[in-house]
Amino acid sequence: MTKDTKRWTTSRRRVLQGMGASAVALSAPNIVRAQSAGTIKIGFLTPTTGPLALFGETDGYTVEKVREALGGKIQAADGQTYDLEILMRDSQSDPNRSAEVAAELILNEEVHMLLPASTTDTINPAADQAELFECPCLSTAAPWQAVVFPRGGADNPFNWTYHFFWGLDEALNTFVGLWNSLETNRKVGMLFPQNADGETWGNMDYGLPSPTQEAGFEIDMPGFFQPRTNDFSSMISSFKAFDADIVGGITYVDDLTNFVNQCAQQRYNPKAITVAAALLFPSGIESLGELGDGMSSEVWWTPAFPFKSSLTGQLSRDVADVWESETGRQWTQPLGYSHAIWEITVDALRRSANPLDRAANRDALKATNMQTLIGPIDFASGPHPNVSTTPIFGGQWVKGEKWPYELKIVDNTVNPLFEPEQAMKPLAWAK
Repeated sequence: MTKDTKRWTTSRRRVLQGMGASAVALSAPNIVRAQSAGTIKIGFLTPTTGPLALFGETDGYTVEKVREALGGKIQAADGQTYDLEILMRDSQSDPNRSAEVAAELILNEEVHMLLPASTTDTINPAADQAELFECPCLSTAAPWQAVVFPRGGADNPFNWTYHFFWGLDEALNTFVGLWNSLETNRKVGMLFPQNADGETWGNMDYGLPSPTQEAGFEIDMPGFFQPRTNDFSSMISSFKAFDADIVGGITYVDDLTNFVNQCAQQRYNPKAITVAAALLFPSGIESLGELGDGMSSEVWWTPAFPFKSSLTGQLSRDVADVWESETGRQWTQPLGYSHAIWEITVDALRRSANPLDRAANRDALKATNMQTLIGPIDFASGPHPNVSTTPIFGGQWVKGEKWPYELKIVDNTVNPLFEPEQAMKPLAWAK
């Protein structure tokens, strides 16, 4: 294992185990069928409950849409039609629970493919079980390095587990692209919590400081803050003394809310605040009130993506509109990936020489080369044999018409697949 790889092997955060697993077996609709060649069973893990539940918010909804689109059937490359059974399980945002449920699905339910949908606390333990017990596994919604490196995949590629998502390096360069689009003094204050995520993003060798300095920005790193702190005074004082026009890093909603409110109170008004995690979901930006206008972050997926679903023929805008109409809630970035993971799964099963054989499904998954709602997926061209990278853009939250804030794509430096929706603007308080 290389020195760089070891740095990635950080201790994983423990989360409290939630209340009881919700196990929902979703069978095909009760309709008259032609004779089936058998039943394909898919195990689907998602953090339905616990602190990571927002990442799984769109998963159950999308499973129902997949059932509706397919009518509970898959026609495979052998010309036969199979029934499709989806066994959906709650990882409870707990890595131990994820490992336990994954093993149960593979060994007892004998699923033909395993899908740990999102977050490393769900993906990594489940993927390890899939590798151990030789079951094809597809995951998403976590930087690919965080799924590959801690599991020893840098030196020895995996045989059964595949992952599609952007990389941390691409996210970091997206931040730099956002900052390059503004007129600033090119001074950046770095904001990182004292935890695994903060230590990864704040690492001087491979974290955010490295590409920032390489792009000609100066940085101020007064240290790591304790999560859930109520006092950012010393950090804000350091940024003010440094005259930082930009603040960048990773935080979570409560900490960002405290930080931004204290910046306003102490009359520190940078032109840009760009952070990961806290600004992923609409609820995070809404917690900032009027101060949320102009906050920026990386973008996984939005309705502006011009790609079409291979399952339904819908464009991203269509999928978002239907979600909002049926749930009464604003679209959220994981929605595109909740859809795409099923596009890839169904495509692999349709191409499989025998969808009731795990090895055949693994081989079909490995050969994936297709267009999805979130962009192209091709495991043959990834930065790692088990990875396909996906588009990432720079985004900014602006006041909306239908919802309090809307996330707009303002930078395409890393993935010039399509043009930004608008130019990035300074935060309102800096004007």
